[in-house]
Amino acid sequence: SRMANSTYRWVIVAAGGLLCCVAIGGMFSLPVFLQPMARETGWSVTGISSAMTIGFLAMAFTSMAWGTLSDRFGPLPVVLTGSVVLTASLALASRAPSLLAFQFMFGGLVGAATAAIFAPMMACVAGWFDTHRSIAVSLVSAGMGMAPMTMSPLAAWLISHHDWRTAMLIVSGVVGAIMIPVSLLVRRPPALQDDHVAVASENGEPAMSLAQALRSPQFIILITTNFFCCATHSGPIIHTVSYAVTCGIPLVAAVTIYSVEGLAGMGGRIAFGLLGDRFGAKRVLVLGLLAQAFGALGYVFVRELAAFYAVAAIFGFIYAGTMPLYSVLIRENFPLRMMGTVIGGTAMAGSLGMATGPLAGGLIYDTFASYTWLYVGSWATGLGAFLIMMTFRPMASARPTAVPASA
Repeated sequence: SRMANSTYRWVIVAAGGLLCCVAIGGMFSLPVFLQPMARETGWSVTGISSAMTIGFLAMAFTSMAWGTLSDRFGPLPVVLTGSVVLTASLALASRAPSLLAFQFMFGGLVGAATAAIFAPMMACVAGWFDTHRSIAVSLVSAGMGMAPMTMSPLAAWLISHHDWRTAMLIVSGVVGAIMIPVSLLVRRPPALQDDHVAVASENGEPAMSLAQALRSPQFIILITTNFFCCATHSGPIIHTVSYAVTCGIPLVAAVTIYSVEGLAGMGGRIAFGLLGDRFGAKRVLVLGLLAQAFGALGYVFVRELAAFYAVAAIFGFIYAGTMPLYSVLIRENFPLRMMGTVIGGTAMAGSLGMATGPLAGGLIYDTFASYTWLYVGSWATGLGAFLIMMTFRPMASARPTAVPASA
């Protein structure tokens, strides 16, 4: 397909990366706002931070719907709607009169709007690429990795000059000013622009119904693996800073562990994307999942800041690298016309996995007064993800090359 290899596909990648960065950045600005908000409102830190858990759940429960809408109407209206809703909900949250209202606006609305960006953009980019697919999807995902390094410092700078309500309102303005114009650049993959369903059979794509796709062992293996994969890194991502503090590292230094993890993650996304194009997404994902389990376990053995940095760099590199490969596998195994729905399904499982971390880590720490079992649990969960993914077999009809040469 000549058109699919046009240069415009890289515009889609850039737009996707920027949209994901700003959307995720808007949601992840909450940790920066925690302390000032608690001071200025008297709301509990637990109450405010639970908006984040509500956000993950809202993302989970809306991902598939947004993906299905983008399959039906194309990605542009969905991503544009998400951008407008995200801007409005951040603005509303900045004016929230009560903690409950804040949890609804920041957790529910911001989470639901963020989900409108992720699955539709991943599906869109996967559809635009025949070659370089892993690296393209990984670059969009790298946009998300940029969020803690761009949006969080912006939020921190704003909060040091303004009260939290003004700072959050400005964040909402920045989000709208970037995302609304950029979402207008998004286009449907060329293969879907003609609206020929006949195209499906020519591309060697499986002629399956959506119901068949969602019942297939391939889909079930992908969502189960993604759930366990996200559950594996959720606890360590959220609790490592607290764990470092319990090891006697000052908070200011401990917070930088997060930045090391994020920076390494950028490298991981690119490296895994290149490896995926070279050796195949499944093989790279399986090895990545195995490495991720042992990366999480590595935290058990560290006490000093330098050792924390080393483990955070390895762990960040691996978990961020594995994430984009799910979308590549979906593109290789499912019809293009249902990309959004299927990627939305795995995003749902991933968000639910992410939501387990804050909860499990807190319960484990309160029970054992130690974080050791959190990391041991992550290791076991990670091995589970690896073992489940080992059973993945490509769809029989997904390989257009399966026709023997002698035929």
